[in-house]
Amino acid sequence: MKTPVVIVGGGPAGLLLSQRLHLQGIASVVLERQARAHVLARIRAGVLEWGSVQVLRNSDIGERMDREGHIHDGTDIVWSNRHRLTLNTRRHAGRPMMAYGQTNITEDLYAARDALGGQVIDEAQNVALHDIDGASPFVTYAKDGKTHRIDCAFIAGCDGFHGVSRQAIPAAKRREYEKVYPFGWLGILSETPPLPELIYANSERGFALCSMRNPMLSRYYIQCQLETNLDDWPDHRFWAELKARYPREVAEAVVTGPSIEKSIAPLRSFVCEPMAHGRLFLAGDAAHIVPPTGAKGLNLAISDVFYLSRALTAHFKQGNDAYLSSYSDMALRRVWGAARFSWWLTGLLHRFPDQKAFDLRAQEQELSYLSASEAYMKAVCEQYAGLPFEG
Repeated sequence: MKTPVVIVGGGPAGLLLSQRLHLQGIASVVLERQARAHVLARIRAGVLEWGSVQVLRNSDIGERMDREGHIHDGTDIVWSNRHRLTLNTRRHAGRPMMAYGQTNITEDLYAARDALGGQVIDEAQNVALHDIDGASPFVTYAKDGKTHRIDCAFIAGCDGFHGVSRQAIPAAKRREYEKVYPFGWLGILSETPPLPELIYANSERGFALCSMRNPMLSRYYIQCQLETNLDDWPDHRFWAELKARYPREVAEAVVTGPSIEKSIAPLRSFVCEPMAHGRLFLAGDAAHIVPPTGAKGLNLAISDVFYLSRALTAHFKQGNDAYLSSYSDMALRRVWGAARFSWWLTGLLHRFPDQKAFDLRAQEQELSYLSASEAYMKAVCEQYAGLPFEG
């Protein structure tokens, strides 16, 4: 087989890149290691920056999002079990946010690729990248007991943190930065009406978050130890602990119900530099991971795809490689901005094992200052809402 672009990874980043290239008349083949049902069962982020909303609309997959997504003006933070502030992104940054689940986005992308006859090969095993430094790269994979080869001009590595793409860059040519946090998030999904806004909590019992997916689907998290056992957290215990981390008026507004999914997510920050090598370009979690505080992971994947699809379009349609040459540097500026912001917000809202009384009082003071300073609030809201894409 031969195609201009092979995309390794059939999650949101890979499918969105394939969709955007198709709309520009550029063919691609997507290789996904898992079955489609497995990909669609992943429970991930659900808060979109307005720039991400516009990219999805411009990719002809915004109809359901505009119909079912929940537009909101920002996020609340409560602390000391009584104080409350609002990160009003519409007021301070000129744009709202949207709650729309990543699973829904993936469903929309699969439907769009199917409707346009896109080539998405699921359950592609033993994917390997070859000659990425040369002019004629190719990818091999196994399916149904046979080995297949796809020749291409470029390879897009969208296969996540544990995928093969990043590892194809020689170790001497890449530098990796990582920070692992000493706690995780215990999260549940319930078919209950969410609160009208997202609310973070900095509690003496630990961090908590009330979030949403749609009008009848809620997502809740509490900070937990890494060694936490899910079997020790039946629904009734989770709901009691969640409510204990919020002021009474918030706790009483939470509608409880049976969980339909429960999991523990460790928190880490990770960035790989560069995000390109030869004919290989990384996008999404293959190149970077951010803690979910701040909801930047999916939005970074979308911004990577925006930059990469623009670069590949300029190459194939105009013979212009300026965007391809600058892709890594341009994408990394946004990645490091989001990584820094997520690191800062994680440090502000969580309880760390080695924190002293001084550290806790400093946290409280920073939250108080944020609530009182118009300039500080504007700077935080600009970053939370997502900075504009580079031209």
